[in-house]
Amino acid sequence: MFFHMVLERNLLLHPRYFGPHLRENLVMKLMKDVEGTCSRRHGFVVAITAVDGIGMERSMGFFAEAGPVQIFVSSHLIPDDMDFRTGDMPNYTTSDGSVKIQSDNEVRLKIIGTRVDATEIFCIGTIKDDFLGVINDSDAVV
Repeated sequence: MFFHMVLERNLLLHPRYFGPHLRENLVMKLMKDVEGTCSRRHGFVVAITAVDGIGMERSMGFFAEAGPVQIFVSSHLIPDDMDFRTGDMPNYTTSDGSVKIQSDNEVRLKIIGTRVDATEIFCIGTIKDDFLGVINDSDAVV
């Protein structure tokens, strides 16, 4: 007898696999690491039938988008009073909890570096200067 179950896994992937085939590399690593193993909680994992979603924990920073441009803001370029918090909705929060950066927030940032590849433009940004940070909180009540 077999059961379909939803499993969640955190994977570490070497940076050399980052690129246009990132999703395929993650799925292959997941299959290699999980299929054919036995866990106390779920039993024997025969096969992975589907990958519902791939999320990325950003304890090293977060990604922002400005049109077609992807901008990475490193944790070193985030104000020192903001800490990364894991959970259902990972976010960066100030020590007093008044400001929270999470998915779907709008932030004002400054681009401090760029890299242009054949297929994409990638930028490094900061929110550590004056007048930078959250400008539209998606959780705010209107």
